[in-house]
Amino acid sequence: MDWLDSMNRAMDYIEVHLTDKIEYEQLAKIVCCSVYHFQRMFSFMSGVSLSEYIRRRRLTLAAIELQNSNTKIIDIAMKYGYESPEAFSRAFKGMHGVAPKATRNMGIMLKAYPRMTFYLSIKGGIEMNYRIEQKESFEVFGVVGNIQADSQEKAFMEVPKFCMECDENGSVDRMNALLGRSYDSMLHAALFDYTENSFKYMICQHVTDNVVIPKEYERLFVPALTWAIFPADDCDIPSIWRRIYTEWFPTSGFVQVEGPQFEMYYGKAHNATGEVWIPVKKAN
Repeated sequence: MDWLDSMNRAMDYIEVHLTDKIEYEQLAKIVCCSVYHFQRMFSFMSGVSLSEYIRRRRLTLAAIELQNSNTKIIDIAMKYGYESPEAFSRAFKGMHGVAPKATRNMGIMLKAYPRMTFYLSIKGGIEMNYRIEQKESFEVFGVVGNIQADSQEKAFMEVPKFCMECDENGSVDRMNALLGRSYDSMLHAALFDYTENSFKYMICQHVTDNVVIPKEYERLFVPALTWAIFPADDCDIPSIWRRIYTEWFPTSGFVQVEGPQFEMYYGKAHNATGEVWIPVKKAN
């Protein structure tokens, strides 16, 4: 329950500061984790990025204020963090479908995004296997795509598109040939350089001493880290990701640290197994 209390205190902080600058560092401090971990947790738990949630809350309150006061539109725009009426109008129309001025007419349909609250949901109690391992540094190489996604659900749609492109352009076949593997051998994937709206996805394999890596491939150095490793025998990786952030992290006593994450795939395409690797440390 401590985790739930701290997440709801973070939501309280956001509500109090919707007309001020919201410090992500303060939110992370409330939840006793890094900004990086808080943003990742929030996105998985809520389905939207932290910045998008804050934007929706501000535009919800702006619409209420427009309807119930005679305050000038430019003053409301400034109050909720917009530097010009034009920027406010674009954002407002993007969410509500009407210009701010039209809000003061009777019968106008608007959208309201309520304050988010986290609570305990009792589910079926399905077991979740994991192990904690310390590993030395290693290096991988591969082809990298920049995945544009402001939510994890969108990422689950964009990543397969990139993988299909790599299959079609021969990148995967060339990597397997370089490593002396059959064409249907599974490769790994590294996820890194996260922002709120994007991350890099590398279809990769370990660098070995006996293979010369061509310049067409990028290399990624992974430092020595402690990993939480979650098996996905049926390769249903999206379900594992969801359960990690909504079920495991809140009660595990671990927090995520900055560093690459991996989707490790093993075997052949027709009978593959998988694992998710996340760098972690003990919570304070």
